[in-house]
Amino acid sequence: MPRLKEGEVTVLEIRNLHATIDGKEILRGLTLTVNAGEIHAIMGPNGSGKSTLAKILAGHPAYEVTGGEVLFEGKNLFELEADERARAGVFLAFQYPIEIPGVSNANFLRMAYNEKAKHDGKDELDPLEFDDLIQEKLKIVEMDKSFLNRSVNEGFSGGEKKRNEILQMAVLEPKLAVLDETDSGLDIDALRIVAGGVNKLANKDNAIILVTHYQRLLDYIEPHFVHVLYKGQIVKSGGKDLALELEKKGYDWIKGASAAA
Repeated sequence: MPRLKEGEVTVLEIRNLHATIDGKEILRGLTLTVNAGEIHAIMGPNGSGKSTLAKILAGHPAYEVTGGEVLFEGKNLFELEADERARAGVFLAFQYPIEIPGVSNANFLRMAYNEKAKHDGKDELDPLEFDDLIQEKLKIVEMDKSFLNRSVNEGFSGGEKKRNEILQMAVLEPKLAVLDETDSGLDIDALRIVAGGVNKLANKDNAIILVTHYQRLLDYIEPHFVHVLYKGQIVKSGGKDLALELEKKGYDWIKGASAAA
């Protein structure tokens, strides 16, 4: 475990994580430390385990952890169910956000906010109080208030769904946000808005993990660290320059170096 610099607080500590789905091993000894105030980008070829990692952190029941440990703010993450993780401050923005017909965005967001508020020992908000809060949050992702009256993600475009995910992040103010391919399917304008929202929400007290295939997201959200995941392990880490190198060379040189190691 790396020695913390003075004032640093570790939000997430992953140690030698192994995981399977349907008996197939996906993660094969993944280790990663994420401190408060940091943005980490995780890149890698298809099938390397990027989305698997995101879903395991959020508590997806289809994945079985077979080895290693994950500490969230110093506590065993795997002792918490998915809803308990969310209330504790773990947030996952889905690669493919689901629709929830019949549940308005406003009610969904207020219920989620109040559940987290209860966990944190804060006062719950009634609809009028929450309306004041959500109006400010809407500005972060440049969403019109009409979206609040629509069912969650129903009839939303791809860009609107991704903006809605970042709106949820703005409302919940998680300690750890895991954004699983938030840039996929976005045009330039939507990417700018989504990335701008993430930048506004990043601060010294939270941590963000970006799962992405493409360097273009990192033109808008500058990470402190870039990691390459291959065959279930982080095989190379660096700064933003590593993402630029991957954009030029692809992943073959990483695969070759990993095979030779």
